[in-house]
Amino acid sequence: MKITEENKLDNPVWNSLSENHTDFAIDYNGTLFYNPDYCPFGGFAELESTLHSTGKYASLCENFFIVGEKPKIADTLQIVKELVCLQMIIREKVSISFDNEIIKLTEKHADELFHLVNLVQPGYFKPKTFLLGNYYGIFNDGKLVSIAGERMKMNNFTEVSAIVTHPGHTGKGYAKQLTSHVVNTIFDENKTPFLHVVETNSGAIKLYEKLGFATRRKMSFWNISKK
Repeated sequence: MKITEENKLDNPVWNSLSENHTDFAIDYNGTLFYNPDYCPFGGFAELESTLHSTGKYASLCENFFIVGEKPKIADTLQIVKELVCLQMIIREKVSISFDNEIIKLTEKHADELFHLVNLVQPGYFKPKTFLLGNYYGIFNDGKLVSIAGERMKMNNFTEVSAIVTHPGHTGKGYAKQLTSHVVNTIFDENKTPFLHVVETNSGAIKLYEKLGFATRRKMSFWNISKK
């Protein structure tokens, strides 16, 4: 894969919305945002565009993230925090044994999926986020207890996201199996998987490294809200 292609991962939101996810994009003259029903993320090509665009997007979504370099924001807004993540990438398929049945989730699972993600990782997953990619789950006694799926998508890269297990069902290898399944499915589409994980989440980072992920760079998620 060309190095120039991999450089697109330095600006993942903007490049996803410029390539595979154009249908979900709101364009404010150089800053691209996801429709807030799908994902509260934005990215930019021109720093100057963020001053105007963040104010406009705030009228649609009161709490959101700019991913990448630090944006300029309107006086009516504030940066609540800088969430520093590791951007990790994997180069080959994962070879593991799958001990549990993995189900591809459909629209009938949308509510259960939404509630599980927001129980464990509140604030990122919106009612229509599941429409951005494929999501897979493991069920226990008919209840969805663990999931993993896809979020940002470029021509040559797909982000693995929403790797979540219900607190009452951790330690069973569910996340390992689901992450591996999503990774292998992405490779089957001739794309390279990547993900973002908060740099302090050492447990998750160790799991991803065991599967073959390596840290490519740090990536800042700037959490912005109205004052």
